[in-house]
Amino acid sequence: MSTEDTVFREIAIVTFRDYYAVLGVERGASAEAIRAAYRKLARKYHPDVSKEPDADVRMKALNEAYAVLSDPEKRAEYDAFGTDRSPSGGFSHAPGRGPASGQDGAGVGAFSEIFEHIFGRESQGPRRRAAPQFDGRGEDHRVRVELDLDDSFHGTTRQITLRSPSIDARGHVSMRERTLEVKIPRGVREGQVIRLAGQGHPGFGEGPAGDLQLEVHFRPHPTLQAEGRHLRMRLPVAPWEAALGAEVPVSLPDGALRVRIPEGSQGGRQLRIRGRGLPASPPGDLLLDLVVVLPPASDPKARVLYRRMAEELDFDPRSGVRQG
Repeated sequence: MSTEDTVFREIAIVTFRDYYAVLGVERGASAEAIRAAYRKLARKYHPDVSKEPDADVRMKALNEAYAVLSDPEKRAEYDAFGTDRSPSGGFSHAPGRGPASGQDGAGVGAFSEIFEHIFGRESQGPRRRAAPQFDGRGEDHRVRVELDLDDSFHGTTRQITLRSPSIDARGHVSMRERTLEVKIPRGVREGQVIRLAGQGHPGFGEGPAGDLQLEVHFRPHPTLQAEGRHLRMRLPVAPWEAALGAEVPVSLPDGALRVRIPEGSQGGRQLRIRGRGLPASPPGDLLLDLVVVLPPASDPKARVLYRRMAEELDFDPRSGVRQG
C-alpha cells in the first residue's frame, strides 16, 4: 500500500487532521504547489471518474483540506491553532466560509472551476481548456465602532487597526496590521453600516479586495436616547409650568433651544419638536416626555403651600377612577 493510500485510510477511519498530509505537501508549500497537488489528486479520486470504492470519502478530505490551505486567512488560522481547533479533532471553518458554503474563498465555485479544467466540458469536445487562474474577491471585514452621540451632530474621525493574512511567493502566511483613519460622517445612526470599498481582506489571485464595514453604535448618553434618526428625552417640569404653561430650556449637542410647555400639560405627555433629532437626511425629530416633578415637602415653606392648596383647592386626583 502506498504512502498516499495509508494517509487516506487513516483519514477515513479517524478524522481530517493534517491537511498538508491529505494533499501530500510540506507545511511551507507555496499556493501554486497546493493547487497543483489538489488538481492531481482530484483527477484521481473524483467520484465521477474514480473506480476506488471510497473515492467520495477521499474527495471530501481533499475538498476540506484545499478549502483551508488555499485561503490565506484560513491557512494562517490553521497553522496557528493546528488540529486542536474543534472538539471533533477536525478544523472548524469560519462561519459561512466552509468548503460547501458557496461564499468567497475556495468554496463550491472554486472546486467547480478546477474540475472543469481537470475533466473538461462536453461542449468543448476532447480538447480541454488551458488552466484558468482562480481569482476571487476578498471577504468583507466588519468592525464595530462605538461613538458618542455628539459625534453624529458634528462628524468625527477614528483610527481603525485591522489584522489580515498575507502570503508571500513561497507560500508563507503571516498576519499583518494596518491602520486606517476613517472619517465618520455627520448624521450617522445607531446600527448604521458605513462601507469602505476595497479596504477589507485581500482578494485571491487578481481578485479585488473585500470591503470594510463599520457598524455604528452609540455609547450611553446622560439625557438623550437615539431611536433611528429621532432622539428621545425625559423633560422634567415643575407643577406650575405644567399647569400654567411655560418656556423651558433644552440642551442638545448642537446647541440649546427653548421649548413651550402647553398650559394644562400632564406628566407623561409627549411633545414633538420637528427637525431637532439627528442631522440625518431628512433630519429626525426630538421627542420630549414630560415628567412633572414636585417640590419636596421637607421644606417648611413648601409644606405651608401644600396645606393651603389642600384646603383651598377643590381638587380630587382620583375623581375619574371607579371605586370598588
